[in-house]
Amino acid sequence: MARPVGRITRGTTNVNRLRRVDRWIAAQPVIRSADDPLVVDLGYGASATTTLELRDRLAAARPDVVVVGIEIDPARVRLASAATRDGVEFRLGGFEVPLPGGRQPAVIRALNVLRQYDEREVADAWATMCTRLQPDGLLVEGTCDEIGRVASWVGLTPEGPRTFTISLRLADLDVPSVVAERLPKALIHRNVTGERIHELLLTLDRLWAMHAPLGVYGPRQRWIAVVASLREAGWPVRGTRARWRLGELTLDWAAVVPR
Repeated sequence: MARPVGRITRGTTNVNRLRRVDRWIAAQPVIRSADDPLVVDLGYGASATTTLELRDRLAAARPDVVVVGIEIDPARVRLASAATRDGVEFRLGGFEVPLPGGRQPAVIRALNVLRQYDEREVADAWATMCTRLQPDGLLVEGTCDEIGRVASWVGLTPEGPRTFTISLRLADLDVPSVVAERLPKALIHRNVTGERIHELLLTLDRLWAMHAPLGVYGPRQRWIAVVASLREAGWPVRGTRARWRLGELTLDWAAVVPR
């Protein structure tokens, strides 16, 4: 086997850490439409926890889904392999996403992997992973905090980035810009004057303050009003209130692409 592409990450993981992104992936059309419901959890870390959780969550939408955890550290693969069960397996590898028989995944989830890379390395990592996808496949790459209350990610197809999503725990949210510390590597250094992501976070904070009176009806109603106002202001917001009430905001990638 050729040397895996990439570097070993810190490997930190926690139960339920990736529940927000898993919930979003489970709602994507590719999960239901793929002829081969193969999903890769790339860089799952020091234990099999999040890979097993991903399989359980996706199985609710696609019972025959198979999740393959891929790690660049042989010791982590040996440890996780003890948790192998129906619909879940583990392999050694990196951004090249090695799979037997030339199979291609419908989805690749790569969370908290590129955070430890340089920004200039992101495009090549994206391109490498995207070449491994099925024609209608989806790469989900992003970052979250240690307990999964603040997360953001980019959704990519083989043609490149298409969406940007923020997902926040609303119950104890101070300001939406808390996500600034958990932006994907492609954006985290772009939160400065003149960049689109900076403008987005400023706008979200302003709308969150403006709709503070709706907090008496609960943080969900306040957030729904924020996202609706963002859409009315011309931002390319995707989805419906059913997604917004979860603390999600998905926009076209063009809305935040670095200048």
